[in-house]
Amino acid sequence: MSSTAARRLEVGNVTQARVARSEWTKLHSLRSTRWAMAVTLLLIIGFALIFSGVVAARWPNLSPEDQLRFLTHPLRASLVGVNLAELSIGVLGVLVISGEYTTGVIRSSFCAVPNRLPVLWGKAMVFAATTFVLTLPAVLIAFFASQAILASRHIPIGHLQIAFSQPGVPRAVIGAALVLTVMGLFGLGIGAIVRHTAGAIVTLVAIIFVLPPLLGLLPTDWANAINPYLPSSAADVLWTITPEGHTLAPWAGFALFCGYAALSLAIAAVLLVRRDT
Repeated sequence: MSSTAARRLEVGNVTQARVARSEWTKLHSLRSTRWAMAVTLLLIIGFALIFSGVVAARWPNLSPEDQLRFLTHPLRASLVGVNLAELSIGVLGVLVISGEYTTGVIRSSFCAVPNRLPVLWGKAMVFAATTFVLTLPAVLIAFFASQAILASRHIPIGHLQIAFSQPGVPRAVIGAALVLTVMGLFGLGIGAIVRHTAGAIVTLVAIIFVLPPLLGLLPTDWANAINPYLPSSAADVLWTITPEGHTLAPWAGFALFCGYAALSLAIAAVLLVRRDT
């Protein structure tokens, strides 16, 4: 084989890095992706500013019970938008792959990468990195901006004064970005399993937002035993410094949530190589 032919063969080789570069091109070139990410960041920062402003303005008129509730969960004002951001980023994770099944673009991807699995891993790596890089600054801005708003009203939160250096605060704030990243991967895995946008979104919403309230129909002992191991409960415990009773430790809960995301991607990988496009 001539050196020119060898170079051409080398250039044509499919590598994980090249697949990831292709997935990055697809991700950032879609207008819907940019809008969904913008909405996610707006939810994180906007709700923190609005909630903090409302609390600061109404603090003197709040009842002692409401004030105590705020003092018990002092990061609530800063991270109030994370719950909604979990939904938006999870849905975006679904769309990252289900949209290609809808449009038929996935066939071109699999023709270029016959092994298929590098496509899934490339999507996961690119989407996870993009999500974390964008959401980490957003939660930091939300935290410091909301604390500045509360400080401007001289709210007397005493020993619960929240500073970033306070124990548990860095873990909770940075953990919010980590949870959003894994939530996106969870949505991506569900999207790859279901392959239908509406069905995958319904499945994600049911698991994350519908299943926890349904536990209220069970006896209290059963609900308390099951609730800590639900994906939403396992995820949310990481970004709070005052967890409720019957919850896992923060990092244990996050590890469990990562396990759910990994399981969804593993099932997706098995189905990807066994099913027709």
